[in-house]
Amino acid sequence: MRICFVTPFAWSAPHEVNDHLAGVGRSLRELGHHVTVLAPSSKARDLVAGRRILQRGQDAEVVVVGPSVPISRRTSLGVPVGVRANLRLALARGEYDVVHGLEPGLPSISYLALTTAQALTVATFFSPERIVYPTRRSRRERLNVRLDALLATSEETAAAAAARFPGDYRIISPGVDPALFAPGPERPVIVAELELGSRALTRALIRLLDDLDGWELHLLHTKALPYRPAVRRSLRDRVHVRSGRRVEQRAAILRDAAIVVPAPGGLARLALEAEAAGAVLATVDAVPELARDERARRALASEGRARAEKQSFERVAHELSTLYASLARKRRPRRTRSGDDPLAGRDRIVVDLHLHTEWSHDCSIPTIDLLDHAEAIGLGGIAVTDHNLFGGALEALELARERDLIVIPGEEVKTADQGEVIGLFLEREIPRGMTFADTIAAIREQGGLVYLPHPFDRMHAIPDPATLHRHLAEIDVLEVYNARLLRESFNDEALRFARKYRLLEGAGSDAHVLQGVGTGAVRMRRFEGPEEFLLSLRTAEILRRPKSLAYLQSLKWVAQVKEKVR
Repeated sequence: MRICFVTPFAWSAPHEVNDHLAGVGRSLRELGHHVTVLAPSSKARDLVAGRRILQRGQDAEVVVVGPSVPISRRTSLGVPVGVRANLRLALARGEYDVVHGLEPGLPSISYLALTTAQALTVATFFSPERIVYPTRRSRRERLNVRLDALLATSEETAAAAAARFPGDYRIISPGVDPALFAPGPERPVIVAELELGSRALTRALIRLLDDLDGWELHLLHTKALPYRPAVRRSLRDRVHVRSGRRVEQRAAILRDAAIVVPAPGGLARLALEAEAAGAVLATVDAVPELARDERARRALASEGRARAEKQSFERVAHELSTLYASLARKRRPRRTRSGDDPLAGRDRIVVDLHLHTEWSHDCSIPTIDLLDHAEAIGLGGIAVTDHNLFGGALEALELARERDLIVIPGEEVKTADQGEVIGLFLEREIPRGMTFADTIAAIREQGGLVYLPHPFDRMHAIPDPATLHRHLAEIDVLEVYNARLLRESFNDEALRFARKYRLLEGAGSDAHVLQGVGTGAVRMRRFEGPEEFLLSLRTAEILRRPKSLAYLQSLKWVAQVKEKVR
């Protein structure tokens, strides 16, 4: 598979997210996948190389799409226009099967990549502190509906991410390289992480050295050096400040350590790396006892090493590879538009797949008038889909017996809490108020087709992203154009969704007045029955014939007022 990872953090600087990405990417390539990393950088050399790769359309393991922009929970800087353009170009040329964005809860290229990619998408969240963007609900919903899988590196992070991006989260390990962090000969060394918030911890460890003869304390800073602790002259040869910003530096330091004391709020992956290196994780209070009990240290170190080996980059890569393969099955097989059309000899007709009659509570169109008007404007077929009632469809079928107009009997069913579902080619009425799953099951029980209307019309109740993805395989037709939607972006989102998963596309006017009939429709081969209907939709053309929504809505209100006066 062609996999694209997108990181918001500068590839030219050490970062725990990029460490994860480098290790997992290497293991995925060993499994036979093509892996590309899109990243920013602060080095001029990287920027020049990235520009050349994009200009020439070359393949590369890492493509720098622009300069790095400082990002954190305190910033809301936008991504520069040039970087956005480079990102779009890289995604389009790469033709990736999966786009995997890291930390998309920040204002960064990760969020942009996941919301613009046409490929299957996966998001991984690493820290609750970095789940701050976007603030607008519509943008959060846009990302959520375009994600195929949600990952987090801890239960705490998953809970924080779910509050902003609801869904089913899978916990994955940050990963570690057991070979790089292979344990060396144990030395009497305590490694403590140096952080601004851990000054009390550092002072306590320095005081402990008075009672631990022969032991050294190595203070490891995994970011820029926050401060230099005060050390008495008598202990200066036993206390050392060491840099561990890069993974190779940490590996060299941790291989020699016997005990490691992580700092609250420090590097998240340090604990896993310490266990892989055969060190024992401990609190300050436990250090004296562990320092004196070699047997306990060795037992705990062995247990930690075994845990770390189960979280290797290789195992994480296998888990991701399995996930990507399962996501690929969400897409329908590719359809060819020529050479295999079983209905090629038939004439084409225009069909409005979403219409209402006076049987609906908010419509006053007599069924006979709907049929007469449909024929008058040249429609070859209509789907009568009244709200929670089937009488209008049955009446239309009866009245159309002597006509050339095809009538598809249907019903627009209100579910308990997940919007509406249309059943086409029904035989009897389906009660409202059932769950989304039960409504679909009731449609299929009759041999009907599941047609999902206006799936992204956020002005009304719609299925949430998790429900939509969960029942993706059961949707026969997705409505990609509804002429009554207030915002065209809702239709655009539906079209994008249908094309991403190769769903059959439908369109309807959703007309509640005669003047709106046919404003949304499909030009397709003439068909008989649900099987031929689906075959015909494979080569159908979506027709957009919009009229003023204000005009049509005013006509609907006038009709409703007249109905009440009567």
